[in-house]
Amino acid sequence: MARVTLQTIADRVGVSRMTVSNAFSRPDQLSADLRARILTAAQDLGYVGPDPAARALARGTTGALGVLLSDSVPWVFTDEVAIGFLGAVAEELAPTGLALTLLTAAADGDVVPARDVAMDGALVYSCDTASPAVDLLLRRGLPLVFVDQEPVPGIPSVNVDDRGGAHAAAQHVVDLGHRRVALLTTGLRGRHGLVDAPFVDGQHHTERQRLLGWTEVLDAAGVDVRVVRTAHCRPDDGADAADLVLDPAGGPRPTAVLCYSDAMAVGLVRALAERGLRVPDDVSVVGFDDNPVAARLNPALTTVRQDHRAKGRAAAAALTGALDRARRGDPVAQPDAVLLPTELVVRESTAPPTP
Repeated sequence: MARVTLQTIADRVGVSRMTVSNAFSRPDQLSADLRARILTAAQDLGYVGPDPAARALARGTTGALGVLLSDSVPWVFTDEVAIGFLGAVAEELAPTGLALTLLTAAADGDVVPARDVAMDGALVYSCDTASPAVDLLLRRGLPLVFVDQEPVPGIPSVNVDDRGGAHAAAQHVVDLGHRRVALLTTGLRGRHGLVDAPFVDGQHHTERQRLLGWTEVLDAAGVDVRVVRTAHCRPDDGADAADLVLDPAGGPRPTAVLCYSDAMAVGLVRALAERGLRVPDDVSVVGFDDNPVAARLNPALTTVRQDHRAKGRAAAAALTGALDRARRGDPVAQPDAVLLPTELVVRESTAPPTP
């Protein structure tokens, strides 16, 4: 079968090639009747539309937006928080025709996604700002939006009130009467560790904000605080760190644990049960995020709710705004800095300490 082109359709309808092109790319330039005739002819001839690669080349765009992830791409599809966030981003972008491309921060053989993947802009989602991948995106001069990142001058950002949410969680356990509290957080380069100070160099923005919220309440109340840091924030990390949280060396056991994420809290609750400890009778546990798994856990998890979908919508809107400003050549003197609220959700995993 001969290749069908715009000229083939133009000859069938009796119009110019440019008129046919406008029917696909600039429909407002044609009457509804003429456009319908052209599209009908295209369908009859088996023409599906202009070649996307050629259209992108002509426009000087790719039609794709990157999402730089802090972890592997498969992990995203197992984490309900990330799924909710990315789903909202995709829904917000759907009317624009822009596609999402998931990028890992690490190189894949000779391919470095942040350097080699064609895209018009990107979301930097909860990544180490010292990562070479973040630096590569910055050096490419692409429109960027930082999500769950330290705000950077000149770059739009979307964050949640991590500090306020952590403050509310810590105040909750203090008000219940807990005076021995463990903080289970992330960011350790190795495996797991019991650390003397909660704040370290190179700490991720989200972790630092949650630690600030916790410690400003606990320190003011004179609470005995133990900080345990893990490499990641997955259920297995929470489970594997249980012995450090409980301090088997002989010190008094914490009566409450504040966790960096619900995922870590789920693993910790499982590990406590395996050790014969009951939640909340023996140990109260608080998560963060209000991951859907928090309500399914037995006992249901007290946590800090953030609206993952609102964060996704805000991130997509900020990125499309940055793209529009870049196309117009407008300077971004004061880019958007969105801070979304958090809310303490009290469920069954917390109670006053047992005398």
